[in-house]
Amino acid sequence: MLPFLHKALQGILLILGVTFVSFVLMVWFGPDQAYTLVGKNATAEQIEEVQRQLGRDQPFFRRYASYLAELATLDLGTSNASGEPVRAMLTRTVPVSLALMIPGFVLGNLLGIALGLAATRRRGRWGDRLISGLSVAGMSISFLVVIIAFQVLLSTPYGLDLFPVRGWQVTGLGSYLQYVTVPTLALVFVTVGYNTRFYRAVFVEESGKDHIRTARAYGASETLILWKHVLKNSLVPIVTRVMFSIPLVVISGSLLIESYFGIPGIGQATFEAITSGDQPVLKAVVGLTAVAFVLIQIATESMYRLLDPRVQ
Repeated sequence: MLPFLHKALQGILLILGVTFVSFVLMVWFGPDQAYTLVGKNATAEQIEEVQRQLGRDQPFFRRYASYLAELATLDLGTSNASGEPVRAMLTRTVPVSLALMIPGFVLGNLLGIALGLAATRRRGRWGDRLISGLSVAGMSISFLVVIIAFQVLLSTPYGLDLFPVRGWQVTGLGSYLQYVTVPTLALVFVTVGYNTRFYRAVFVEESGKDHIRTARAYGASETLILWKHVLKNSLVPIVTRVMFSIPLVVISGSLLIESYFGIPGIGQATFEAITSGDQPVLKAVVGLTAVAFVLIQIATESMYRLLDPRVQ
């Protein structure tokens, strides 16, 4: 019971730290939407009234306490830009982002693991050097350049013209595959280089340990060693990377992809909130992302003992 309480206390302190820093940045350095709401020729009294309606006349720590209460109760307020309840906005946009990002996320990790194992098996030979070189090349290309290249190649008359250029008119599996293919290919192309480099380093380190050398000395095949020993004993760092990548992929990755392709997910909603200074949406996204990181950390640490009994 004590380890659980210790983890819970760590999680609460982490949430408080992240939300406090982000709240300070949004309050003191974020755009002031009051001027957007009242217009350029507003009087001082009108600006003061809007500031009062937005709650910016209250003391800082009272506003921060209200922010924490909103996160705890999921009563996230209303968007200043659209008037839509933030919780309803999240309910509408998060499933779209998950449907958009999960295929590329899963394929990118599976392909990275496969290429990492292949490079480890051919360590120091031309196959390893080729995979490592391609990984570095993929890491050096801008995500935006990759998105534009795949769009031109697959979605315009200058290329194959097979998929929609923009939008998200999904009504079934067929239309879903039409709209998700190009973003998925772009995401896989960008992430597979990073994943391959990471997984190769993990596998190479594991393959140099004593029990692997013992298995080789007893005549075990390289395929058996890689799949039964190296991969199995590398599950802890693999799961750690996958789990902690989920919030970043859903928010950061979808922000660029959805903004470019005009997909109505949480990424596009966050981008619009940043450009318009819509603080209720920004506070909800930042705060809930911090909570997601903490929950993922607790879940990941709980999985360690299942994956490796040596972990205490």
